[in-house]
Amino acid sequence: MTQALAFPTISALGNIDAYIAAAKRFPILTEEEEFRLATRFRDEENLEAARQLVLSHLRLVISIARGYLGYGLPHADLIQEGNIGLMKAVKRFDPQQGVRLVSFAIHWIKAEIHEYVLRNWRLVKLATTKAQRKLFFNLRSMKPGSEALTPTQVDDVAQQLNVKPEDVVEMETRLSGHDIALEADSEDEEGFAPIAYLEDNRSEPTRVLEARDRDYLHNEGLRAALTGLDERSRRIVEARWLSDAPATLHDLAAEFGVSAERIRQIEVKAMQKMKTQLLPLLNAAS
Repeated sequence: MTQALAFPTISALGNIDAYIAAAKRFPILTEEEEFRLATRFRDEENLEAARQLVLSHLRLVISIARGYLGYGLPHADLIQEGNIGLMKAVKRFDPQQGVRLVSFAIHWIKAEIHEYVLRNWRLVKLATTKAQRKLFFNLRSMKPGSEALTPTQVDDVAQQLNVKPEDVVEMETRLSGHDIALEADSEDEEGFAPIAYLEDNRSEPTRVLEARDRDYLHNEGLRAALTGLDERSRRIVEARWLSDAPATLHDLAAEFGVSAERIRQIEVKAMQKMKTQLLPLLNAAS
């Protein structure tokens, strides 16, 4: 059970490192503890229950806020805004929905941090609509390289983010320009402006879980599906799809002394059987 410790603040502890160390001392709640505390807060408006829910997720805010350090804004301020989002998430969390608070809170934490970034970057004062904000936070990561987008790439980005092509061109110009706040030191010719560093989602909890599911699917899941095939079917699937030099239907037909059409039929049946076995894992990973 989470101990009734005081809510840590950066100003009270003196520096960001002390705050992070203090936040990590709060235990992570079990699913049962989280459900019980969330129910108490929802039904009884018990503030102690809400406090414990917030404290147990402070480390999540720290992790998410770290992904926005590239904007040149203070880490402490990013965490503070993220904590506001966490509190809003706790207030709106319904334990009966069958979703853990960590998954529900990510949206609210990011929303507050996004608002803070937008309020404090002169570059994006005109990014007021939802579509424009999505464009700002996604354009850099969607670009295939440092070169300017081609007309085809501009149209593709505009379609994916539901904005006008001219908006993509304008935002790209802003992102690559030098008249922006928090740009590199003018005396440092090799310096990079903060816009070069966008959020790294690789350590985000949901991305970590998705990557783990993908790894399992590509390794243990695939191995188990292959094990369920007979020897000939497994040989055909491995030769056709898992080899560095894939075999042709005619190659395998010669090996097994049957027609190429028969090899194709065996392959289709084997792939269908594997798909049936992997389908639950695919759904779980999506």
